[in-house]
Amino acid sequence: MLGIGTITRKVFGTPNDRKVKATRPLVEKINALETEYEALDDAGLIAKTEEFRSRLTGGESLDDILPEAFANCREAARRALGLRAFDVQLMGGIFLHQGNIAEMKTGEGKTLVATFPAYLNALAGPVHIVTVNDYLARRDAEWMGKVYGALGLTTGVVYPRQPDEEKKSAYAADITYATNNELGFDYLRDNMKSELNQMAQRGHVFAIVDEVDSILIDEARTPLIISGPAQDRSQLYDSIDRVIPELKDEFYSLDEKTRNVTFTDEGNEFLEERLAQLGLIEEGRTLYDPESTTIVHHLSQGLRAHKLYQKDKDYIVRDGEVILIDEFTGRMMPGRRLSDGLHQAIEAKEGVKIQPENVTLASVTFQNYFRLYDKLSGMTGTATTEAEEFAEIYGLGVVEVPTNKPIARMDEDDQVYRTAREKYAAIVEEIRKAHEKGQPVLVGTTSIEKSEMLSQHLQQEGLPHNVLNARQHEKEAQIVGDAGLPGAVTIATNMAGRGTDIKLGGNVEFKVMEALAADPDGNPDEIRARIEAEHADTENKVIEAGGLFVLATERHESRRIDNQLRGRSGRQGDPGRSVFYLSLEDDLMRIFGSDRLDNVLGKLGMQEGEAIVHPWVNKSLERAQAKVEGRNFDIRKQLLKFDDVMNDQRKVVFSQRREIMEAEDVTEITQDMRHQVIDDLVDTYCPPKSYADQWNLEGLYAACIEKLGVEVPVMSWGEEDGVDQEIVRERIEEASDKHMEEKAAAFGPDTMRQIEKQVLLQTIDGKWRDHLLTLEHLRSVVGFRGYAQRDPLNEYKTESFQLFQNMLDGLREDVTEKLAQIRPMTDEQRRELMEELQRQQARATDAAAAEKPATPQPAGAGAPPDKAPAAASGTPYPEPTQPGATVAEREPLVEGFDENDPATWGNPGRNEACPCGSGKKFKHCHGRLT
Repeated sequence: MLGIGTITRKVFGTPNDRKVKATRPLVEKINALETEYEALDDAGLIAKTEEFRSRLTGGESLDDILPEAFANCREAARRALGLRAFDVQLMGGIFLHQGNIAEMKTGEGKTLVATFPAYLNALAGPVHIVTVNDYLARRDAEWMGKVYGALGLTTGVVYPRQPDEEKKSAYAADITYATNNELGFDYLRDNMKSELNQMAQRGHVFAIVDEVDSILIDEARTPLIISGPAQDRSQLYDSIDRVIPELKDEFYSLDEKTRNVTFTDEGNEFLEERLAQLGLIEEGRTLYDPESTTIVHHLSQGLRAHKLYQKDKDYIVRDGEVILIDEFTGRMMPGRRLSDGLHQAIEAKEGVKIQPENVTLASVTFQNYFRLYDKLSGMTGTATTEAEEFAEIYGLGVVEVPTNKPIARMDEDDQVYRTAREKYAAIVEEIRKAHEKGQPVLVGTTSIEKSEMLSQHLQQEGLPHNVLNARQHEKEAQIVGDAGLPGAVTIATNMAGRGTDIKLGGNVEFKVMEALAADPDGNPDEIRARIEAEHADTENKVIEAGGLFVLATERHESRRIDNQLRGRSGRQGDPGRSVFYLSLEDDLMRIFGSDRLDNVLGKLGMQEGEAIVHPWVNKSLERAQAKVEGRNFDIRKQLLKFDDVMNDQRKVVFSQRREIMEAEDVTEITQDMRHQVIDDLVDTYCPPKSYADQWNLEGLYAACIEKLGVEVPVMSWGEEDGVDQEIVRERIEEASDKHMEEKAAAFGPDTMRQIEKQVLLQTIDGKWRDHLLTLEHLRSVVGFRGYAQRDPLNEYKTESFQLFQNMLDGLREDVTEKLAQIRPMTDEQRRELMEELQRQQARATDAAAAEKPATPQPAGAGAPPDKAPAAASGTPYPEPTQPGATVAEREPLVEGFDENDPATWGNPGRNEACPCGSGKKFKHCHGRLT
């Protein structure tokens, strides 16, 4: 008997069916226009683009011109690439334009699908197409750029370490291809720039994310961070690393599910004694003392490095460097590092050079970056399992687009063995059978280590094969392209987002390129015709053998990753087969309750080499995977909740920076800051509702000199009748404003405006960096508030808001103080300073010649003799435009300067070159704190 839900779906269709049905009238309109657009010449296609733009300016919407724009794009693609889009590809393009995720199976042509909404939306503003790696960004930009070029649009591509001008040009294009990492980093870099014309991105209007599940789900747990080097603690990491191998199992507890470690009481006792012997903690001190916090943190990270991070699975060591491996794609991630000292702990474990830790200069999560876009959409072969997360975090709906041809692949039930040994023996035998009958096999593994172990088994059996993992990533496209040849065996570590289809019989384009490279003088048309004829025969052989056989050696934590692997077979209606081989020793089975299943199998009396195959097993595994996915979703949600707090503050700071850069004159901003500082000073030293004889006028006098750079006769004001706090405030404001007006006149208005803007931006950046570090520390300790029955998130919100208020207060004070203390140099002071800098440069040059490596030159060394450095204090203020007007030290130069007599040096800034001429900064020389 059918259930009510089943009957309802049969009568009304599923919600997905209704969405698909709603696009059919649009697709019919596009098809009806095909003949009209085929009749246009090449110039006519470009003229249509201009017509569409003028219609949009005239008040029509993108939806109004969608059928015509899609018809124009389809014709351009047919001419430029020889590809005519199927109706289902047009559907996918419509869903993307509407701000949805289009779930399209592997081989359905997602790359071409993106051109339709990209073209339509680029008529109104910049479009970003996001890919998972640089290879795909370049390939797709070059490939699909032919389509956009035929339509009169420009295409750009962004890649790592790109020259600034080239990057700005790429973002200036109508359609820009880039990886998610580069887009996020460029957003952060732009908000660290000091001039508007240095910024690259032109806003966030519309983005199409390829492999959207990989980018917005899998990578969303890790925030993007731009960092700078911090204190070198390599010796501490080495010391800790010597202790970790001495720990017995009973000294710590390990939770593989949450990837956490904790020390037991026995472990704490052992560590306290051992660390005291090594001099890492003082005798009699415990690990519970506040002073031991850093050591405990490093011990935990060292233990995680040894017990939770495995070489050739989570990272590889190449050229003396620890390089992380993306757990979802199996690719190396050079330049990416684990935070909180974990990467350094792994470097100590592997005995390679330990790189210094970094401090965060700017950071953003992918969730909050992509939520900047006015409209967001995405494509993937597998999104349905994560539909809830897409809807909740990004407001994106998921629509399954029908395949162009029915799927003919057979998905078999999982085969479960008791031991990994039995499983791998069965896998090798299954590969042998497929290879002998000419069926190509794609073998999916979950780590480099397992792929290489399986490769050794196949070598022992004499079975030829290719291995695709992080070590062979340079040959990736070639290996994947050949994976469909008769009898080919390809072992791949995660197939997510490879971007290259496995075509039965091999990839014709690769074969043509190889043939042309081997015979440059040959006729390209003849070579292509010969290869295509050979390919047709080869393809038929593979089809007769059953198509591509996907054999997975393990279940992944996520069903989506398994589905991506399975989806490599059966593209465009091709035949195919897929099966998963599992054992009770697999990570997923072992962590998520294989004991009970092992007991059941033992009672059933299973023989050596025998597998259990039953739909119930599949269902129980899917439930286990769903639990893991749910837990990971919770982790990402929690990360986002904390980052949302910071994101609100980030938006305020970044928008304030932009306002400052856009402003012609920021005098009003700095004046408001100065007046707020004065309000605070008066409230502090002349508290409200107090009498004049209770005021601290001496403190107020000193504070006005320090913070405002003015001497005001506040001592006498307390003796005047009728002087209250408001009068004191007004008089200080008047004196301070007059002081700054005189300063502006001395510098010249233009130079003063430049200085004010640069001081504002640099102070904001410095305060924001410090604030980020403070928030990191708060995040690390706020979780313990849960033990006191207080919600850590609410605690974080409350305290981070207070810290943000403190940051803004400190910002006003710092800006006011810096601007109050700068002053123009006299011609004589300029001449003396240049002579001193030239002497320092000469000494630094001599030192460089005498020592290897060369010692760094002091700030300002090497400046042309006709120009003083922008700021004697080392602060990069703009080069002044008036003669004799630059920024000098904070205190007046002392007459009779003698580099051998510190009494004549005045008060040098801590980051300035030391006046003694050593070439070191003052803080590292005579100004060193003792």
